[in-house]
Amino acid sequence: MKDKTARLAAVLVVIASLGAYFLSSWFLLLSLFIGVNMFQSTYTKWCPAEKILKFE
Repeated sequence: MKDKTARLAAVLVVIASLGAYFLSSWFLLLSLFIGVNMFQSTYTKWCPAEKILKFE
């Protein structure tokens, strides 16, 4: 499950970076949200992305 979560985070960061470069700097907020979520999940051992990806 950790591989899928890391892959999802990586894809979203790339999308946010491309969006910030080509469209609007507001896409940087997406990168910030992803980073804060990954940081908090190291302490709480709970990640919303894992709940979303658990449907398999």
